[in-house]
Amino acid sequence: MTDRITNQHLTNRHLTNRHVTVVGGGIGGLTAAIGAREAGFAVTLHEAKPHLGGRATTTAGAHKANWGPHVVYCDGALWDFLTARGLAQPAARLPLRGRFHLRVGGELRRVPPRRVVRGFVKTIRAESAPVDQTFREWAATLLDDEDAAAMIGMAMGVATFDHDPGRLSAQFVHGILRRATSLPPTVRYVPGGWQTLTDRLEGHARSIGVQLALNSRVDARPDGPTIVALPLTRAAEVLDDPSLRWTGTRTGLLDLGLRAVRKDPFIVSDLDSSGWIETFSLADPTLAPAGERLVQAQVGLRPGESLDEGIARTEALLDVGYPGWRERETWRRRLRIHDESGALDLPGTTWRDRPAIDRGDDVHLVGDMVAAPGLLSEVAVNAAATAVASLVASASPATSSAASQVAPVGASRSRGAGSRQRPPMSLNSASGSK
Repeated sequence: MTDRITNQHLTNRHLTNRHVTVVGGGIGGLTAAIGAREAGFAVTLHEAKPHLGGRATTTAGAHKANWGPHVVYCDGALWDFLTARGLAQPAARLPLRGRFHLRVGGELRRVPPRRVVRGFVKTIRAESAPVDQTFREWAATLLDDEDAAAMIGMAMGVATFDHDPGRLSAQFVHGILRRATSLPPTVRYVPGGWQTLTDRLEGHARSIGVQLALNSRVDARPDGPTIVALPLTRAAEVLDDPSLRWTGTRTGLLDLGLRAVRKDPFIVSDLDSSGWIETFSLADPTLAPAGERLVQAQVGLRPGESLDEGIARTEALLDVGYPGWRERETWRRRLRIHDESGALDLPGTTWRDRPAIDRGDDVHLVGDMVAAPGLLSEVAVNAAATAVASLVASASPATSSAASQVAPVGASRSRGAGSRQRPPMSLNSASGSK
């Protein structure tokens, strides 16, 4: 079953006099604002910056780099949301002739060793994985091969942004692995980078009457029904709730403009140390000037590792995958991000244990580290649908049937970390959009 929560177009006329405040203008805030407005509420979205998008922004100028390597999966919640509103297209698919390379044992390869290939197949075919074991422990037992298990775990650095995905819950990583390797590939690229996606959402929000207040920082909980769509650290400040926390990670990002050569790969995946490099301009040539490539790389920073040290490891991976890249460099950006790349579930935890969406008293929490299924931005989209459904249901008993149309499909409620209750969902694996 796919991790999807539907958010149908609803218009409840009696809700138009009820106002919802949304705090935060990233993907979660925009989808929440659109969903609330479509449900019939009057909506004002407050964004502290002079522009919307949060982390779904793209650099201005000739080299258009996202805030880290990003794609959309066409079998996930974000794509569903965009498609339902005519906002998904145009979008590009994986380039058919893109070269996919791997670093294994310090050397570049087109395919992994046979035992690793067999390990991938066996791991993907496994119907489930345990919550209370690390992925590395579970896969090593399944495959009877610790080295293959370690390499398969490192391959999931692309979707976890972590320095050691093998340490995470087996169920969590297994769900991501099955999703990321599904065939045919479900990856889609929004032309012009994720700023295009943000622009599409902003245009739609304005067209249906969402009031957008830019340069409008909110530091305390507003009166009335509220959706707080901020990173957990900021949400904790606004709601004065220090319990709002979850496991995240530290990641080093390196974006480059390179003069193009024909043999440049599309992707280099590091099975030695959880690195990832992607030539985004091969999927979308508008991201770089003519005759150049836009390359985006990421590496999970180890405990105590500095950004300089992480970038040095990334550059070593570039040395293997992009010969002569140093002489071809025309543009560079480097960043360190902390707890800004989605939730990580450690052994013994699932998405249900993260901070709950419903905080009580008509306050709801939306973001990519809350109690909703999906991968990265899909978590925020699913959380937004849950928040809107809850607000519709609480508006009056008469709206309960309408609320069921935006509520997630699923099972019983359970308690979450530092929270009152869980959204009713039936899925138990995290999987989705970067």
